[in-house]
Amino acid sequence: MSNATPSGTINERQAHFINGWFALLIGVALIVFLARNFVGQIGSGEMPGVPVLNLGAAILTLILLSRGLVTLEPKQALVLTFFGKYAGTIRKDGLWFYNPLCARRRISLRVVNTTTPTLKVNDLAGNPIEVAAIVVWAVEDTARASFAVEYYERFLAQQAESALRQVVGGHPYDSEDRGQGLRGNMEGVSSELKQAIGSHVATAGIAVLDARLAHLAYASEIAGVMLRRQQAQAVLAARRTIVEGAVGLVAHAVQSLGEQKVAVLNDAQRAQLVINLMTMLVAETDAQPVVPMASAVQ
Repeated sequence: MSNATPSGTINERQAHFINGWFALLIGVALIVFLARNFVGQIGSGEMPGVPVLNLGAAILTLILLSRGLVTLEPKQALVLTFFGKYAGTIRKDGLWFYNPLCARRRISLRVVNTTTPTLKVNDLAGNPIEVAAIVVWAVEDTARASFAVEYYERFLAQQAESALRQVVGGHPYDSEDRGQGLRGNMEGVSSELKQAIGSHVATAGIAVLDARLAHLAYASEIAGVMLRRQQAQAVLAARRTIVEGAVGLVAHAVQSLGEQKVAVLNDAQRAQLVINLMTMLVAETDAQPVVPMASAVQ
């Protein structure tokens, strides 16, 4: 089966390798054997060419052994190429021996945190805001990370910035619908950002594990104006809550007075009572209203 998809992308496959300790034992034994032959042939006075061949074979064995042995730590991989062709990847930790004619490249499989620079982006309403994100990622396919893109770390950083601009530009900074605004829907925005970055970097064999906003604020040129706007909106919301509560209390008071026959009020008196109660309940300062009433007993 070919290791390339129809689109030409190279996918990871396992390389051919053997246990390094076994290869080391065989190599050392061969070197010792050749060295003893060299010493014995020198001592016996054989033709000069024969000892040189043994010495050369011992040196060549040592070079191949040192070049083909590799030690991998956990969460490390070794990508091998044989005269320019992808020869596979070694993912297992330990001491291994591979084809010494292969070129190799180490790739870390460990989880990495990348923080984007603080970007100035226009939100959905056109307001300039400052935003930055933290992206948690790891290499998933070593072949694509090595051959599909140039410098996969830089590729991820650029794609993360692009996806951040795309996601932030599709939402307002703040919204009455908490599911739409950036500030009120951090979890939803983070999920959308993770998906957007993941789709951008899949070509490079990178898996995005998490992505979250690390900084979110209005740009300095409008920060003061937007702060006053937020304060005004908060005041209006508080006033609305106070008025709604006061209306309910006044309605209950008027209804209770009528049902319990505490006082008989005509329309004018009832209107004045409502005004006085609303003034007392809504006003920020203490109020002392005068409530005129007619006795129920004539």
